[in-house]
Amino acid sequence: MPSAKAYAAHQAKEPLKPLDLQRREPGPHDVLIDILFCGVCHSDLHQVKNEWGFGAYPMVPGHEIVGKVEAVGSAAKKFKKGDIAAIGVLVDTCRTCESCKEGLEQYCEGTIVWTYGGVEKETGKPTYGGYSTRIVADENYVLRVSPKLKLHEAAPLLCAGITTYSPLRHWGAGPDKRVAILGLGGLGHMGVKLAAAMGAEVTVLSSSPKKKDDAFRLGAKRFADMSNPKSFTDYAGYFHLIIDAVSADHDFTKYMDLLKRDGTLVLVGLPPKSPAILPFALTAKRRAIAGSQVGSIKETQEMLDFCAQHGLGSDVEVIPMQKINEAFDRMARNDVRYRFVIDMASLKA
Repeated sequence: MPSAKAYAAHQAKEPLKPLDLQRREPGPHDVLIDILFCGVCHSDLHQVKNEWGFGAYPMVPGHEIVGKVEAVGSAAKKFKKGDIAAIGVLVDTCRTCESCKEGLEQYCEGTIVWTYGGVEKETGKPTYGGYSTRIVADENYVLRVSPKLKLHEAAPLLCAGITTYSPLRHWGAGPDKRVAILGLGGLGHMGVKLAAAMGAEVTVLSSSPKKKDDAFRLGAKRFADMSNPKSFTDYAGYFHLIIDAVSADHDFTKYMDLLKRDGTLVLVGLPPKSPAILPFALTAKRRAIAGSQVGSIKETQEMLDFCAQHGLGSDVEVIPMQKINEAFDRMARNDVRYRFVIDMASLKA
């Protein structure tokens, strides 16, 4: 079986430490990938600390994976040795439910096999993520990466990119739409880039005035300082769509009032507490609040190709694997612009 070096959380609230592990032997439709870069998602921090209550240890996080194909199974047809490939949030689903048959695997009604913290169908063993040197996955859940993309900037697209791309596409962001991105962080900065590339008029809603210059650099046409109560008056009823990328608790009702009639606020951030909202904020102008979960395999490939076409990548800070605990501490303080990416060469040395 292929061996791999990794960093893992061995218990909740403990620093990540080295771990040697064995990947499964590639089956007929599997792809063995030599991982080059892995993004650090805020959900990795939630998971290793067991803040969502379903952590299993040892846990090797990482679901923003880019690497080179090292070997393919005997029946694999989509990849060959040497191809650049990527893996996102999930590595398998039931394949038979209505959502899977419609190509919406991220909403699988059976069993989703998450890239880490899941259970492999093939072995019954836990899945381990991209904070490691190698990974094995079914070719049907692996993506192609264009040579036009810089690999370290492409890694976060596998979560931050698709998480914002999917709702922008689903709710029709384009030249005739006024789109707001609430929160300019790891998710939000990709939302700005993508919505701008789609031709929408983009406004960043942020309580940090110091992010104004970045908002315009990333493609926004407007910046609204939400720490100033006047912004809620100035933008009342203005937006067709708000992508809410804030993971901290906030007042949903105030932001609903920024939507036009029939506008939608879409949650992609995950606040720890259940949000409260006044019903009149919805009923008065037939507004909606919705959620969106990453994207399908087909849509993720579409997003990667869109980013290659438009020259888009994430703004990243590349770190060695040995600095992951420091990166987690900084991420908890919002001290990153806008995504950490691990150079896996640091673990192979």
